[in-house]
This record gives sequence, structure tokens and C-alpha cells, in this order.
Amino acid sequence: MRKRILIISLWMFSGVVNAFAQNPILNKYHPGEGLIFTDKNSEYSFKINGYLQPFFETKSASIDTTGELANRFRMRRIRLRISGDAFDEKIDYRLQLDMSGTAESGDASSGMLMDAWVAYNPTSNFSIRFGQSTDPTDNRELTVGSHTLQLVERSRLTSAFATIRCVGVFANHTARLGNGNYIKSYLTINNGDGPNTFKADHGGLKFGGRIDYLPFGLFTYYGQYREVDIIRELSPKLVIGAVWSRNYGMSSRRGRGSGDILYMNDSLHESLPDYTKFGIDFLFKYRGFSMLGEYVATAAYVPNDITWRVRTDGTLANTFDVNGVQDVENYVKSRMMLGKGYNLQAGYIFKNGWSVDARYTYLKADKNSFLNNITFYNRPANYTLGLSKYFGRNYSFKIQTSVSYMTLGDAIDDTTLTPLDGHEIYGRLITSFAF
Repeated sequence: MRKRILIISLWMFSGVVNAFAQNPILNKYHPGEGLIFTDKNSEYSFKINGYLQPFFETKSASIDTTGELANRFRMRRIRLRISGDAFDEKIDYRLQLDMSGTAESGDASSGMLMDAWVAYNPTSNFSIRFGQSTDPTDNRELTVGSHTLQLVERSRLTSAFATIRCVGVFANHTARLGNGNYIKSYLTINNGDGPNTFKADHGGLKFGGRIDYLPFGLFTYYGQYREVDIIRELSPKLVIGAVWSRNYGMSSRRGRGSGDILYMNDSLHESLPDYTKFGIDFLFKYRGFSMLGEYVATAAYVPNDITWRVRTDGTLANTFDVNGVQDVENYVKSRMMLGKGYNLQAGYIFKNGWSVDARYTYLKADKNSFLNNITFYNRPANYTLGLSKYFGRNYSFKIQTSVSYMTLGDAIDDTTLTPLDGHEIYGRLITSFAF
């Protein structure tokens, strides 16, 4: 893996060197979109952009008998991106770094390297890239840039099921049909272990694809990849998509890591479950109104030769207890993100830059699934209201706030061990500065 990243880095920076060797000039700058340099013949381009997002969150939980609020301040994201193209746009590259230490899912376990890929574009409507990149088989919200989100945070659907990034080969194609219709198709073969560039590779490969249909033509100025209709589309725009993927031999809960959860057979060879994900989604925009809908369902296939599990300290155990019964299959499934869910959100941005938004997310866990873990995930219903202020028709500066109400599934009173009808309330505030 290190050799792959070294090759990618050499490709990217050789493009940068070539660009600057052509006496580059500052071609243009749009606030929020970055600095773009080109050579005098516009055969090369080099772009630098980034953003930072100070963040505040407060939480109240009904099962917390102290009645105290849990508050925290942090830098939610600090991103720096270097990208460009060469040889009349036949080659593209991107290097993106995160310096906040926080993963896109919100976990405080992110590495610095986010994107590192090189793409070859044999035609204007076909591209193939290699390296670490976003996974096209995730739900549509993951195709949206972090600083262009409609609400302060991504939905619980994303945190439950998304892979976010992976290392592999990615191909995409755009076909124009009659009457201005378009079909965009995406295929990937990747490691199935998330952004695993430097750790050992466990299990097999992940295969997947996405197909999008745009019946009313393309969105204006990358609007398909931004949730708010800040451009205010003059005619209705719609994209409808379907995704599918299969991860052969997964060693984590949903494919974000490598070696997090390992099982072995009698010969002490790795024997890992397969993980399948299916989803459908859409995005609609028209004159300031936008609506996003997503549905995801997952399933696991457990091999019948598993006899050992690897503990966190590296030792082996042959116990697979599920409610007092030795049950290998359901024990394995109980450590994976299995179930289904949907996310529906909508909003309207006024001409003065104020945006009012709302979201409803629902997760239904399988009987044996890590989604039932009350500490992290067992919050079936999530209601969110948001208010944002955009200072201009770009994303250079905005302020967003939201309030979320989450129901707790199967909450237990630690003293009486009886079920509780619980809830959590979150208040969030984020400011985004982009250059």
C-alpha cells in the first residue's frame, strides 16, 4: 500500500512541477472555490482550496438523572486540497488532507490523508482513477462536499452505513440521451477496508456500482453535488440513483477499517463474513427549494467454518455467546451494521441567503446487529430543524445552527434494569470559512 501511495504522490506532484514549469499565472479566484493557476497556454491547471469549521455542540439526555448538559467545542473540519489537470485535461489529480483529526462520520479517529488519486480521461465523458477516493456506492449524501451540506451534520443514515472512502479503481461515464436526459454510471473495485493505505489488508475485494438518471438535464454549476439550491435552478432538476455493493471478507463493522474484527477457522486461516449493501436515492432542486431522499439496506453472509474469534489483545476465543447460546452466525452479525434505514430532508433558501431546513431519519436494525448498541447507535428516529445564513452565492462563509431530537431504542435504567422511553436532544452551531 505504501508503494501505491508513493506512486500516486509522485504523479500528482510531477503534475504540479510541470504546471509551474510553464510559468503559471493566477487565472482566477472565486471565494469558496479556491485559487486556480494555469500556464500561459492553459494546458495545465493547478488549484488550491480549503476550509475550516469551528463547531459547538450541546446535548441533553432524558436518561441522564443529573440533568446536566454535555457541551463541547472543537474544530469540526480543517481541510486543504490540492488538485489539477494536465495534458489538455487528460490527467486529473487530487490530494486532500484533514488536519482536525476527526473523521467525516464524526469519530475522533481520522488519519490526515483523505483523497490521493490520479485519473485518466480518455474522453470528455469517461474517466478512470486510481488511489484513495470517496466510495460511489455510498448514499447520495456522501457525494456532497462537507462544506456544502444543508444541515450542520450529515444524517444518521450516513453514520450507520457509509464507507466514506476506500482505496481502489474507480470508473465513471456520462451518457446523453434524447431530450436532454442523462445517465451517469459509476463502477468500483476497491480494498473493502475503507481508507486503509498503510495497514495490512484483510479479506477480499469490494465490488460495486451506482447508476444515476437525470431526466431534466444536468444541474447548474455542480449542483448535483451540493445539497442547498444556492444557485436557484431556473428549471426543475432531478437525479434518481441506485447503488449496490458486495464486500467479500469484511473485517470491520461496515467496511471502514481493516483488521478491526477478525475470525478464523480450524486451520487458523482468516474466515470473514461478506457484506452486501443496496440503496436508492434522489435529489431535487428548483428555485431555491431542494429535497433529498435516501434508502439503504444491508445484509451479511457468514461462512460456516468460523471456529475462532480474535480478541482485541490478539488472543483467540472459541465462545460465540448470544443470549446464553453458542451461535456463531448471529454473534458475527451482532458486531456488524445490519438493517435498513431512510433519510428525507428538504429546505428552502431565500434570496437574502437565509435557509430553513428539516430532516427526518429512521433506522430499523436487524435483530442481531450492532445498530442495537444503545451507547452509539440505537436511536431509531431522528428529527432535525436547521437555520443557515449564506453570505453570498457561494460557500466562502456561512453560519448554520440546528436542533435534533432522537428517540432511544431499548434504553435500560441501570438501577432497576427496566426499559425506558428515552430521548436525546442536540443543539449544534457551526461556522464555515472557505477560500
